[in-house]
Amino acid sequence: MKLLVFCRLTFAACALSVAALSAQAQGSAKDFVIVKPDQLVWGDAPAGVKSAVLYGDPNKPGMYVVRNIFPAGIMSTPHFHTQDRYVTVIKGTWYAGTDASWDPATTVGLPAGSMMFHPAGAVHFDGAIKGDTEIQIIGMGPVSTTPVYPNEGRFGKPHKLN
Repeated sequence: MKLLVFCRLTFAACALSVAALSAQAQGSAKDFVIVKPDQLVWGDAPAGVKSAVLYGDPNKPGMYVVRNIFPAGIMSTPHFHTQDRYVTVIKGTWYAGTDASWDPATTVGLPAGSMMFHPAGAVHFDGAIKGDTEIQIIGMGPVSTTPVYPNEGRFGKPHKLN
């Protein structure tokens, strides 16, 4: 349960921070939308995190799809989101914690191909520990992210906080 909360918050934080900077593919409900890797426009977030919106807009009603890349050693600080989110690991290993500790020793490693559900309101933290990691988040907007420790910033090198 704690792990799910952690991942959900991290992904929402990334998505919201760079959504305005990222390119997105749009279509009507009856159109096919194809986004190839070379079409992604990555925006920069704090601590070297990158984000791209593939579909929709996390700030508006409707489904959205976002990709985030976390550099090695960087995790989101503990947070939670207002909406459910589904996270799929694309490359690398994603480490997710489902509490407010920000202690990397409490995380679970999710290798590429893994999926994690983040329920709305569940506190979590997540990111990359040993190598750069790319994830994809699918959710319904509008979504917002609330930090547990606002003075810690959104991303950084994790260290036990409680």
